[in-house]
Amino acid sequence: MKKIYLFLVFSGICLAASAQVMTAEKLWELDRISPIGLSNDQQKVIFKVRSYDVDSNSSTSETYVIPIKGGEATAIKSYDSIYNDLKITPDGKFKLLSKEVKVHPVTGEDHYPELEKSDVYIYDDLNYRHWDSWEDGKYNHLFVKNLASEEEWDIMEGEPHDTPLQPFGGSEDYTWNNEGKKVIYVSKKLKGKDYAVSTNTDIYEYDLETKVTRNLTEENKGYDTQPAFSKTGILAWLQMDEPGYEADKNDIIILNNGTKQNLTKDWDGTVFSFVWSEDGKKIFFVAPVKGTRQLFEVNIPKKDTPKIKQITEGQFDVTGMVGQVGNTMVVSRTDMNHAAELYTVDLKSGKMTQLSHVNDEVYDNIKLSKVEKRMIPTTDGKEMLTWVIYPPDFDPSKKYPTLLYLQGGPQSPLSQFYSFRWNFQLMAANGYIVVAPNRRGMPGHGVEWNEQISGDWGGQNMQDYLSAIDAISEEDFVDNDRLGAIGASYGGYSAFFLAGHHEKRFKTFIAHDGIFNTRSMYGTTEELFFVNRDMGGAYWEEPTPKAYTDFNPANFVTKWDTPILIIQGGKDFRVPIGQGLEAFQAAQLKGLKSKLLYFPMENHWILSSQNAIIWQREFYKWLEETL
Repeated sequence: MKKIYLFLVFSGICLAASAQVMTAEKLWELDRISPIGLSNDQQKVIFKVRSYDVDSNSSTSETYVIPIKGGEATAIKSYDSIYNDLKITPDGKFKLLSKEVKVHPVTGEDHYPELEKSDVYIYDDLNYRHWDSWEDGKYNHLFVKNLASEEEWDIMEGEPHDTPLQPFGGSEDYTWNNEGKKVIYVSKKLKGKDYAVSTNTDIYEYDLETKVTRNLTEENKGYDTQPAFSKTGILAWLQMDEPGYEADKNDIIILNNGTKQNLTKDWDGTVFSFVWSEDGKKIFFVAPVKGTRQLFEVNIPKKDTPKIKQITEGQFDVTGMVGQVGNTMVVSRTDMNHAAELYTVDLKSGKMTQLSHVNDEVYDNIKLSKVEKRMIPTTDGKEMLTWVIYPPDFDPSKKYPTLLYLQGGPQSPLSQFYSFRWNFQLMAANGYIVVAPNRRGMPGHGVEWNEQISGDWGGQNMQDYLSAIDAISEEDFVDNDRLGAIGASYGGYSAFFLAGHHEKRFKTFIAHDGIFNTRSMYGTTEELFFVNRDMGGAYWEEPTPKAYTDFNPANFVTKWDTPILIIQGGKDFRVPIGQGLEAFQAAQLKGLKSKLLYFPMENHWILSSQNAIIWQREFYKWLEETL
């Protein structure tokens, strides 16, 4: 029955009506919510809904408002009249804009104007490419526009630096102070090699009157991000202390009357995002905890130690905060069975009420998976939270093929997220049990657990993976002859590494944009601070870091004996194309059943809907062939 079902799916026939489970095609029918904020009267929530059309390989979005107390969402053409543009000063005189500016020559035409048809780039320093784009001498700069005269000026004129930060920065990187007299913004004002090896972003203050810029966080050499003012004029931001460590503990810092205070330094966790309360007396923030993401609050004390309180609790992720109205906070929320929807939170009780219902029709007509939390003992005597996702209509008297999910990061949380690629609901719907361990390196289990993985990529966390799959494999409903291991990024590295160390546990591997050869990875990746911190430095250093010896998957290809599917994006400069090609070539020359999926225009992710459908079809086709 399974083979017939998968054949029909691969033929493009939608079986949702009869089978009533998630399919790859139905996954892309889901709408995706992007919250904008609360209306000026605080009575409505404004949000966008993006819909995808696989046939045209395109998407469209529409804007809606919904009463904060619940009701029907209404489509609107514009929200200008009901929403304050926070980039305009309170007096309405000036507006902040971000524009791309050419700062220095890079292309052949830049250097030789008469050769305008050349396509060469010329570099004499590092940071020549980032994420999925080659550096072309252009940078995002902030402009102040006088709305009366239309005059505007570049407050970063001539600087080879970006605001918003590249590649993922947005409007959270810049703001006005409450009086509209100063611009507060985030930038990484380093060049060349210094930029590539550092995480040192800073918070800058530009005075509109004097046109003078000063660095507010010069003493901190790690990340400083997300500046925001309270109603009473206190500046807060997120800060990581350790230079070059992108997964360091993220704390909330406030600057009050010239004095800085770390509100979360004694709390054994890390902050993802925050917003000020309406009255400026506390800060609400989202943080990972025990395989989920929850809403917290911290007060702004005058003398005492700050008090942190967890507001929400449950098997879900709070993925973002939209805004507060009195005792209510509007948030977005996911779980492994549901894409993001908007919810209200009672800030006193933590009770959550679903507000938007953009995908109810889809979920009401499919069978959902059971998601179970297991605590599994590790080889060093600790307890590890592991998510186990079961197929719809799970029957414990049957035996099921089982997949070990290998999370990327390596320091990213394996929480109740809803992915449109690594979708556990879809895996379970295709008849697989999924085992997803919160192995070492993941936030939400204390700073020590989070940090342990750095420099130990092939060590304790690999034992954690095997502890999880071995424990679940003891269940009668697991078919031990049909185990697979799958993952992307660091998860792809994990698949390559386990392929040489799994002692015949697994019958198949899938690695997407994984690190195969740590030496060539160090020589071609762009953000060198990451490999310096997590791999222990360069491969030519003495003594040679273990990342290039004991923990380099390429060193253990002689032990590869298992089919492997390798997926690689052509525009992935974080884990460059050579990683996937080296691994595929090794597997082919070893005579192993192997396949390469190459997506020339995709980066570290799969963003095109048709490419995503092919990814899913090839994923399940491979599992059907090898499990």
